[in-house]
Amino acid sequence: MTDEHLTDFLAERVMGWRVAPDRFIKSGRKWIVRWRFAPLKSLEDAFDLLDTCGCAYTMSAGLDGQFEAEVRVDGRVGKATGNLKPRTITIALARALGELPNRNSKPESVVPDRGHPLARSNVNGT
Repeated sequence: MTDEHLTDFLAERVMGWRVAPDRFIKSGRKWIVRWRFAPLKSLEDAFDLLDTCGCAYTMSAGLDGQFEAEVRVDGRVGKATGNLKPRTITIALARALGELPNRNSKPESVVPDRGHPLARSNVNGT
């Protein structure tokens, strides 16, 4: 799953927005351009997702700089570990929602941001 597909899924499922080619349509005839909602890169957007879904979550940071997130939604648990805090939170939420498989939470289990040198993945078997 690409970052764009995951962002679209979360915008629809969690935020309740409609997905359009270059924007997300909010309620009340409001909209936001796609690049303004980036929960895999923006800590504020990642926490907006957590706040909106009303889930329980825990976060921690190791001495090695790795972040760990555990998100609980309707009895389901999603976990992720990674170098980037917003990405780790968003992946854990997607796993709790059942959109991504829960794997052993190693840094490489985070969906890649192809432009970020620290991002690695085995979500798609790569």
